[in-house]
Parts: sequence; C-alpha cells; structure tokens
Amino acid sequence: MTSTLPEQLDPSGIVPTGRWAGMAALALVPIGLGALLQSPPLVVAGAVGVTFAAYARADSAPEPALEFTRELSTTTPDPGEEVTVTLRVRNAGDGVVPDLRLVDGVPPALAVEESARLGTALRPGKAATLRYTVTAVRGAHEWEPIHVITRNPSGSREHDERATVETTMRCAPELEASASLPLRGLTTQYAGRVATDVGGAGLEFHSTREYRHGDPAKRVNWARYARTGELSTLQFREERAATVVLCIDAREGSYLAPDPEAENAVERGVDAATQACSALLDSGDRVGVAAFAPGECWLPPGSGADHATKARDLLGTHPSLAPTPPTERFLPTTWLRRFRRRLPADAQVIFCSPVADDYAVTVARRLDAYGHAVTVVSPDPTADDTPGRTFARIERGNRLSELRRAGIRVLDWGDESLATELERAAARWSR
Repeated sequence: MTSTLPEQLDPSGIVPTGRWAGMAALALVPIGLGALLQSPPLVVAGAVGVTFAAYARADSAPEPALEFTRELSTTTPDPGEEVTVTLRVRNAGDGVVPDLRLVDGVPPALAVEESARLGTALRPGKAATLRYTVTAVRGAHEWEPIHVITRNPSGSREHDERATVETTMRCAPELEASASLPLRGLTTQYAGRVATDVGGAGLEFHSTREYRHGDPAKRVNWARYARTGELSTLQFREERAATVVLCIDAREGSYLAPDPEAENAVERGVDAATQACSALLDSGDRVGVAAFAPGECWLPPGSGADHATKARDLLGTHPSLAPTPPTERFLPTTWLRRFRRRLPADAQVIFCSPVADDYAVTVARRLDAYGHAVTVVSPDPTADDTPGRTFARIERGNRLSELRRAGIRVLDWGDESLATELERAAARWSR
C-alpha cells in the first residue's frame, strides 16, 4: 500500500513557525551596547544574531516529494492478537529533507504499544522505517491519513500535510457457543429443538388417536392393541426450529462500562450475540442479526454454513457495531418501524442492551406487544462508587423490573460468565 504526498492546497505551501520571531530585534541590543561601551565582541555577537535572523527569514521550507508504504503483519487477525505495522517513507525528490516528522493515523479503537511517531532527516533516494505494534480488537479498522510535517534547516517554516495510504484490518471473532439461550414458544414449520403444543413426531408423549392407514409401525400403541385389540397411534410433542433475530443496542449512549479498563456494554452485547448465534445455528434454528444503531445493519434469518459466515462477518466487522461510539444521527422511531416490517411474523427477538434509558424498554415492550417473544440480555455497565453512578444503577434496576412485570424475560448479566448467568436464569424461567 503506497501513497505519494499530495500537493499543497495553499499555493505558497509555507507556514511560519515563529521560532525565531524577535531574533533580529534582540540581536540589536548587543550591537547598541557594544557601540556604547566600545566593545567589539558585543558588536560581533549582535551582527551574528542579525545575520542568522536574516537567514532564517529568507530560508524557505523544503518542497517534499515523499512516498509512503504501510504493511501489516496480518490483515485478518484474531481478537487480542498483536499486529506489527511497518510504515516506510522514502524521499523521492532531488533535495534533502532536513527535518521530517510524522505521526501515523492509527484507528482510534486500536491500542498502540509503542509510539507511532517518527522524526528524521532524508537525503534524496533514502528511506526511513517506523515500526509499532497494535492489539487487534473486533471490527473493521481503516488507517487515517498520516500527519506529515517538514521543516527547513532553521526551523522557521514548515509544510503541514496529510498523506493517505489505504490500509484496512478486519478482525472478526469465531462463532463459538459457550452457552445456549432457552427459547420461547414456537415458531416455524421446520424441525428443531423447541417444543410445541402440536402432536406429531417428537420425543415427548403428547396423546393418542385412532390408527390410520400408513402410520409407521413404531408409533402403534402395541400395548393397547394387546389389551383391547384396538389399533391406535401414539403422538409425541413436535419440536420445531425457531426463527430468532439477535438485535444489539449499539447507540452512542450504550457504550458504557463500570470502569475505563472494562469492556463496554456494546462489546459485551456483541459477544453474547456471537455465542447465541453459534448455539442457535448448531441447533438447526434460523438466525438473523440486526443493530439498534445508525447505519444499515440487517441480516435476514437463515441457516447453514454460508449463513454462519455472513453472521460472523457482520458481527465482527459491520460499522454499526464498531468498538467506538457512532457519530451519525439516529432516529429510533424510524428504525423501530423499519425493523418491524423486516421481522418475520413468527420471529422472536433476543435484545442485547444495557437498558441505559427508557427507549430500550420501549423497544422491548413494543416488539412483545406486536407478537414477538422478546428476551432481553442486559450487560450491566453500572457501578456504585459515586452517588451519581449509584442512582444510575437504581434507575436501570427499575427498568429491568418494569420489563419483568410486562412478562418479558430478562437476563441481568453482571460479572459472571454468560454461561453461568444463563444457567441461573433458565432455572428461574422454568418455574
């Protein structure tokens, strides 16, 4: 990936630094004192100062012709993997660049273990290399323009430029199921793992009916036939596949964490959705993905290996689920209207949200009122180390209680692993 420094938009291309401002006036002081005191050394010192000030004023900034190349040790790392970035700058012009300083445009979500800055001088045809290491996090990360400053030998003038080298790193976590979400009610005509109130083929006994020609022999109630001589057929509770849409609350106000070192609620929500997606697809259910956030983030429900790949890429790299908060304008009412139209009639929703405001409650309750069974997985981003944070924790607890009173399942996900919290919640939900 290579780039050449763009031309200045300003025709002069020169920005004074002000480093030697007032030097000439200051140099006149020893000249005046030398003349007054008849001291030749003072006059000579002042003359040198005036000469240098005149040189600095006349010295023009270099016109650089720089070429940049950036390489990554891998462009598709796993989360947590260290990636080495190599930035190479070459002086492709005929003149010396006496003072070159640059700062690489590291994506804001990536932590730099060493400095991404370089200061050097370059003769014509020579190159310098900057190497640093970043730790990969989930998402698609694009490098920003390189900030380049070149100065003349005296440092009195400089060029301040941006150079773009298109570089993208995509980090998508594997779909690994460590826990399975208990699903509600049933939904599609496809065979699966969710029990229904419909008699048919399955494992759990449902009822008996009169024998019909063509019924399989293994479903004939032979015990009753031996006792009464009447043929009847056993019916079992059918198990069908569910249609589930995983919706992650990734609005700006959801990027909350109990402390600066902890994962924010959006990252935890994506992690929960990733685990749920893998478990549901492995069980034969149909899974879709959406983001309650700016942007167009929607994957219709589906199944199979190809669909799993699409879900992995969307959860890992979609801009609406970026590790940093969005800056675009978001209209939640418009989003909810569009989301309702997209939802299949038989779909249930797993809503991953910290429930940090009342509108998250509104979304869950409206979807439930429209006939979609809703389960809220809520990563807890609150703390109690200050009165304000304690009050926010109480408010969030009240919102979760409101959802439970409305008959909506709520998983309040604290510090424990998701699997542990699900085990506890499943025991409560089964009562």
